Amino acid sequence: MSSLSFSRRVLAWYDRHGRKTLPWKRPRDPYRIWVSEIMLQQTQVTTVIPYFNRFIARFPGIKALARADLDEVLHLWTGLGYYARARNLHKAARHIIREHRGVFPRAFEAVTDLPGIGRSTAGAILTLAFGQRHPILDGNVKRVLARYHAIETPLNKRETEDRLWQLAEKHTPGKRLADYTQAIMDLGATVCTRTKPQCTTCPLRAACQARRLGTPQRYPVRAASRKTPVRATRMIMIRDPRGRVLLQRRPPAGLWGGLWGFPECVNGSAQQWCRKQLGLNIQTDAPWPVLRHSFSHFHLDITPIPAQVVGGTDQAMENAETVWYNVRRPDQRGFSAPVKHLLEQLRASRSSRKDT
Repeated sequence: MSSLSFSRRVLAWYDRHGRKTLPWKRPRDPYRIWVSEIMLQQTQVTTVIPYFNRFIARFPGIKALARADLDEVLHLWTGLGYYARARNLHKAARHIIREHRGVFPRAFEAVTDLPGIGRSTAGAILTLAFGQRHPILDGNVKRVLARYHAIETPLNKRETEDRLWQLAEKHTPGKRLADYTQAIMDLGATVCTRTKPQCTTCPLRAACQARRLGTPQRYPVRAASRKTPVRATRMIMIRDPRGRVLLQRRPPAGLWGGLWGFPECVNGSAQQWCRKQLGLNIQTDAPWPVLRHSFSHFHLDITPIPAQVVGGTDQAMENAETVWYNVRRPDQRGFSAPVKHLLEQLRASRSSRKDT
């Protein structure tokens, strides 16, 4: 099948079955498309839609996002994961205000200079927003091309990446660029799925080499799997006499960067750690059950330890990085999913004690 036939078949399928009612499709605004493309990185459409709608309602444009406090941005991102995406969106909005007078740039190099935007995301934004011709290579497109051409080398190999980019360029048509870009992504997301691909309804089935071989799920070839490592930490949920809990802002980079969470003590006595690091004397209760949170490359086993302050709280004064948080009156700040879950449990336990 020629590249022209490839794109024609994909576009004909899109005309009948494509997802044309997604909330970032109309109007074709670069800001909305940019936000959606960042949210859709490693996240499914059904998960993204409610987050996108809330985000756009609060930050309808680049200026509103740039003026916002990072805590509020992270608050609206809570539960979506991969929080570096939110931090980069915020930084990029300020960069656009500073370097591009608040207008989303149209030059490819200027877009890839923005924090959090790589080659494929830049191509998708510029094609969907402005109709420019750029190939894209997100996870869905990689899967379609790797199966269609039965590429035998693993995805993590540089030669595979280079080959896929060549194929993406080859198959990208000269017309209906925005529709084709959305179509190839939709095809991978809804038909050429990772598990149980619907080959009988695929517009490319006649020439798909993986289907001819009878092994579509073998592609794309992945590197040999390794045992997922497990890390462990203890989150100390320190309450003061008023029932508030101590939260700290995490460093801006790294795991859950910029989010608020409980003090963490990995080794040794929690009491001694709190006395040395926080200047607080605490009394601990029995640990709660271990909570496992899985990332892409490791599992994190969290042991929540309830604790109460013994004596005063003067040493742990509130500042920009530390706060005594009222679980019964939540405010707008960003939490990781495990911390949000534990705060909800603390809120429920305080409510039940109050009711009794």
